[in-house]
Amino acid sequence: MAAETQFIQTIIGVGILLVAAKLFAELFLRLKLPIVLGELLAGMIVGPFALGHLIVFNGEPLLKLNDEIKVLGEIGAIVILFMAGLEMTPKEFLKGGKASFTVGTMGVIVPFFAGLVVFQFFGFDAFQSMLIATALTATSIAISVQVLSEFGKLKSPEARLIIGAAIVDDILAIAVLSVVTSFAGSVDQIDVVDITITILQVLGFFAVMLIVSVLVIPKIVTPNLWKAKGSVEGIATAAFFGAAALAGSIGLSPIVGAFAVGMALSTTKVFEKVEVFTHKIGLIFAPLFFAIIGAHVDFRGINLEILMLSGIIIGIAIVTKLAGCGLPAWMFLKSRSQGMKVGIGMISRGEVGLIVAGVGLSSGVLASNVYSTIVLMVAATTIITPIWLKMEYRKEINREGSQPKSEN
Repeated sequence: MAAETQFIQTIIGVGILLVAAKLFAELFLRLKLPIVLGELLAGMIVGPFALGHLIVFNGEPLLKLNDEIKVLGEIGAIVILFMAGLEMTPKEFLKGGKASFTVGTMGVIVPFFAGLVVFQFFGFDAFQSMLIATALTATSIAISVQVLSEFGKLKSPEARLIIGAAIVDDILAIAVLSVVTSFAGSVDQIDVVDITITILQVLGFFAVMLIVSVLVIPKIVTPNLWKAKGSVEGIATAAFFGAAALAGSIGLSPIVGAFAVGMALSTTKVFEKVEVFTHKIGLIFAPLFFAIIGAHVDFRGINLEILMLSGIIIGIAIVTKLAGCGLPAWMFLKSRSQGMKVGIGMISRGEVGLIVAGVGLSSGVLASNVYSTIVLMVAATTIITPIWLKMEYRKEINREGSQPKSEN
């Protein structure tokens, strides 16, 4: 009976989140605001810490973020990153390798050390400061991808740099998380050699996964092998889920594996068929993912101390990504405007920030007020990024529209 109740709870939750996300997407489209922002806000409003808690069914809150709903949200992130991978060929990824690696690396180093210094200055112990700093490192690429897609800018130079750098950023952030959590509070025994080896292992795993995907996946997902209707789409889906699982099992973020398979299929004969199919499933899983991220925000325990701490951490989150990613991007792209867009596109934190917060809370290292500030930082940066990025593209469109047409 308990399992049946859990199942009913899950399907009710998915239904509520999807309806809310689509209603707010419609509203925000009419208001000419980023659709993804509407989907995030929908999750906050109907989530278990807002209306979802007030509406009771059979003695239980109508909407609960149970493990099954969280898993569906993670699947949404995997689908979004597979779609992003389809938009970038391996050749294009490697071509931007130097820029992506530099921007992505600086996007981890600058926020981490800034967070570490500032929060130790505010009296947090070294391990707490390291966990907060780790939550500041990872970029939620799904947010930026959605806005870039809305504007048809996924193939622009800055979009390619955002995606490439965010993948590097995510890999390094997972490596940093692996290193920090391995200390288990014993920061006195930090070994620089061990840290370096762990990070190099993670980077090596991704390189191998990308090479294997490019060499193997096109030979498996091919119309020469699969003739029945839907077989190519089914095998492609199995491939990116399998790669996501493999990435997760070796300590990487699962979305990295999905991205690698997307790139592997971007130059194959089945590209168009897979792209059309994936965008259709993305219509369900993408809004669900953003609504679930929004639903994690709990405003109930917020007080003045948490708001002040949140203001500091949000400020650091914005400035360090703008400086750490925007400045090197400006140098590589030789355009201040494009560099600014890269910096803005890297601001939003997402699932990795929430994972870090969850690890800190469950281990007893982070107090509940610090956990709340990290969640608020994730929410705020996730809201700021699409609005700011859209404003930058609107300014660009207005500038282009106001320029006089050259006479022949």
